[in-house]
Amino acid sequence: MKTRHLLLAGAVALALSACGKTEAPADAPAADAPAATAAAEAPAPATAPAEAAAAPAASKPAVVANCATTLEADDAMKYNADSITVPASCTQFTINLKHVGTMAANVMGHNVVVAKEADMAGIAADGAADPATHVKAGDTRVIAHTKVVGGGESASVSFDVAKLKDGGPFKFFCSFPGHLALMQGSIQVQ
Repeated sequence: MKTRHLLLAGAVALALSACGKTEAPADAPAADAPAATAAAEAPAPATAPAEAAAAPAASKPAVVANCATTLEADDAMKYNADSITVPASCTQFTINLKHVGTMAANVMGHNVVVAKEADMAGIAADGAADPATHVKAGDTRVIAHTKVVGGGESASVSFDVAKLKDGGPFKFFCSFPGHLALMQGSIQVQ
């Protein structure tokens, strides 16, 4: 444990020293001196207030056309969208999932599950034992789900839009173990 702390302390010290001002060496050519002096005299960039740094990222809605959308998932455990708005005129809706990463399904697999927000954690926990879908067979809390796909693979699921009209809020998410915290978004009908 002490070794870890020493390594961490060393890494922090190295990172902090890299962020400090750099001085021109005494034997540096005169041409470099004005640039070094200007850099040393330049005001430090203003830092954003803590509230701004903690603000949530901008929303990334999915593109919806013809009662369907395509979500992309990657090796960094991210979907390319954090919300889906289903047109009220749709009776069926299709989500196409495309894994744009390179890692295999058993290592960095992704799926899309649609359910009530309140049921997400239970669905993910109960589905952990099924490596093909990471959804428990017959789970009535699940509105729709795809199979788990790996890099370069795709899957689709279609479902009845009426299931999203009452009892929400509803979410889409990845139920692969450990992915729920980062891979989720809202889905609603408008």
